[in-house]
Amino acid sequence: MAKHHLPLLFSFFASTYAYTWPSPQLDALEGARWEQPLHFFLRPCNAFDFDPNGAAAGRASGRSNAADWIRTAYHDMATFNKNDKTGGLDGSIRFAEEQARAENIGDGFANTLSKIVPFSNRYVSVADIIALGAVIAFETCGGPEITFRGGRVDATEPNTAGVPKPDQELDSHIASFEKQGFTKEEMIGLVACGHSFGGVQHASFPDIVPELNDPENTQSSAHFDTTPVNFDNKIATEYMSGTTLNPLVVGHNDTTNSDKRIFGSDGNVTMRGFADSPEAFASTCATLIARMIDTVPAGVKLTEVFTPLPVKPTSLDLILVGDKIQFSGQVRIWNATRNTSPQVRLLWADHTGSKTNNATLPFNNAGDSSNERNSWVVFKFGTNSPFQFITLDAAAGITNMRFAVNDKIEDQGGLGFPVLDDIFFSSTSCYTGDHENPSGGRFDIAVRNGANPTRVYLEKEIRDATGRTTIQEIDVSPPTTSSPSGSPAFSIWSYNPGNDTSDLSAVFTIGAEVNGVKATRSSIQRAVTQFTACA
Repeated sequence: MAKHHLPLLFSFFASTYAYTWPSPQLDALEGARWEQPLHFFLRPCNAFDFDPNGAAAGRASGRSNAADWIRTAYHDMATFNKNDKTGGLDGSIRFAEEQARAENIGDGFANTLSKIVPFSNRYVSVADIIALGAVIAFETCGGPEITFRGGRVDATEPNTAGVPKPDQELDSHIASFEKQGFTKEEMIGLVACGHSFGGVQHASFPDIVPELNDPENTQSSAHFDTTPVNFDNKIATEYMSGTTLNPLVVGHNDTTNSDKRIFGSDGNVTMRGFADSPEAFASTCATLIARMIDTVPAGVKLTEVFTPLPVKPTSLDLILVGDKIQFSGQVRIWNATRNTSPQVRLLWADHTGSKTNNATLPFNNAGDSSNERNSWVVFKFGTNSPFQFITLDAAAGITNMRFAVNDKIEDQGGLGFPVLDDIFFSSTSCYTGDHENPSGGRFDIAVRNGANPTRVYLEKEIRDATGRTTIQEIDVSPPTTSSPSGSPAFSIWSYNPGNDTSDLSAVFTIGAEVNGVKATRSSIQRAVTQFTACA
């Protein structure tokens, strides 16, 4: 049974787990969810990237990216029909046809998607990024932690209309939310949670909001409460005290006072509870927003809720250089700060059976997310700056890693962190012509003797006609007698893109098929111009 059909009380208690590394999809989702690269668009929380005149003059826009991101997630979800399990949060809001509907008026959706869609990829769908946008907006700007699952599937066409509008009657709103899977009380909560941020813009709703002519509100946005860029329960306290300026409660045209009708639909019982207890409001919002983003079409299986890995290798890369391998990467240590940064050593095993290889890793950077609730430090693979790699004997290579963090061994309960060093780029790859505008080149792939792939191919992420990420595979030719590797442990497979400008400017990962199983071997994207000029 889908999570959005669970009763409110039980849906809050989501099971969580720490997955085993490596898992390409979960690795990508974990980084997006917990490190939250999107949060830089929300710092400070009144950040709004689409009002250059106001920003240039040092003025406040009255709008925020955070509010737009939350609204985008709800409007994408609101097409859900619980009867036939269609619609839901599936990224269909990206289609121009949906954005052109009266129920989706305004530029907030296009603005939001222009910022966040570039963070989607083969493992993190547009729908996942929309869901994460709402999660990160709440968590960055004072809201509660919200459980997140990945695995949403992007729609291939627009969904059926279904988003409630301000001028509709209460019965229509109740029916709309009921179709989405929410009771009347949950409707009140979901609207209140979403309307802790943002407001109504004159440009989109001139019949509700007049031109404000306020130099500190250049977008003429009439706010739902007095703290429109931060999460709190003032949406409820101001409503209950009669001091609210919410344009959907005290607007001059009662026909569009939809919040007034919704909030009062149970005799103000729910809103009174929110006003009396900011903790209850935050807890309810955490539950309802999680249910909202978990509302997906039939057939979509979401991941479990996952916790951040305490120790996580990232950005692993191997390059064959003569009879050596340059091994680079990073390791992230969770719940640490720059001031409490531990000592970290990399320990690795190799093909000779040795398990005593080790290197002390230098500190690289530190980060935080979720309004500084989470923090981490990153150490790079490399012994001395500016060298950003560890040099390995090509024949010995590397098979498994462990880390000693302040002398405590971190090895995933004895599993270690396995490393595939059988198929990766060779430094003999090269380009011809100008570095900025190459006229040709060659990708060389080092394949370890004994790997015996039936196929090696380059992978290029592309967007299909609907905006979904797909993978284009380009076969790499097997070796010839004229393809020396520089190491007797490897042979070289090659691909020459000729004068195909799309391939000469593109970045690729490496995939291979071994024993009938296809898998990405080198996950670091590389362009031919990242190598040297051909001799």
